Amino acid sequence: MDNILILHGWNGSAKSWENVQQLLEKKGIRVIIPDLPGFGENPPLSEPWSMDDYINWVKEYCEKNNLSHFFLLGHSFGGSLAAGFSSRFPEEVKKLILVDAAIIRVKHAKREILAKIAKILKPFSFLPFYNLARRVFYKFIASDYPDLEGAMRETYLRVVKKDLSDCLSAITVPSLLIWGEKDKITTLRDAYLIKEKLARVKLEIISDIKHSPHLEAPEILVEKVLNFIKNI
Repeated sequence: MDNILILHGWNGSAKSWENVQQLLEKKGIRVIIPDLPGFGENPPLSEPWSMDDYINWVKEYCEKNNLSHFFLLGHSFGGSLAAGFSSRFPEEVKKLILVDAAIIRVKHAKREILAKIAKILKPFSFLPFYNLARRVFYKFIASDYPDLEGAMRETYLRVVKKDLSDCLSAITVPSLLIWGEKDKITTLRDAYLIKEKLARVKLEIISDIKHSPHLEAPEILVEKVLNFIKNI
C-alpha cells in the first residue's frame, strides 16, 4: 500500500484534511496527517521554533512511525516544510506535492509601506480605535500575527522570514505543484518561480480556487494527486 504524508498549513490541522484523507483512502492510499507541534490537538509551543526545528521534528516523526520512502504533500507553511525536508532527506520521499506552498518569502511593496505606517501610528496605541485599526492592517496583508501569543508569535516571525528558494535546486524527486488560480496569499507568481527552480516538476492550476484547495475543491485536488502518484 502506498503511503502519503500530509503536512498541513499554518493554523491548520489533521482535521482540516479529513475530506482529502477519506477520498484518498477510498482509492487504497494510506494517509498519515500529524498535527504539527503547536497546532491542532497539540498545545502551543513553550519556546519558539525555527523551520529547521520543524524539519527535524518531521524526520523524528517518520522514524518513530517506521515511515520511509513515502509520497509527501505539503500545503502553505506545510509546503515550505515539505520542500525543506525533501531537500535534506531525498531518500525518504518518492514524490513531492506542493499545494499553494509558502516557499518564496520576498518583500512586497504594499506590506513594506503599510508596515511603515503601522510604526508611525504605534505611539497612538492608547486611542480607542488603535486595536481595530491594527487588526484591519494585519488582515489586509494576510497575516496571522495579531492572533498569536507567546512562543507561537515568535515562531511565526521566524517562519515567515525563512525563504526556502535556495533549497529547491537540491530537490531531485519528481514534484507536482497544485495551485489555486485566485490565491492571494501565495500567488501564481510564486508557483511559476518555484517551477523554474525544480528539475522534475509539473504545475497544475485549479480554476476559481483560492489558497485552500483541500477545503474548496477536495475532489479536484485528490484527482490531481492520484494522477501524479499513480503515474510511474
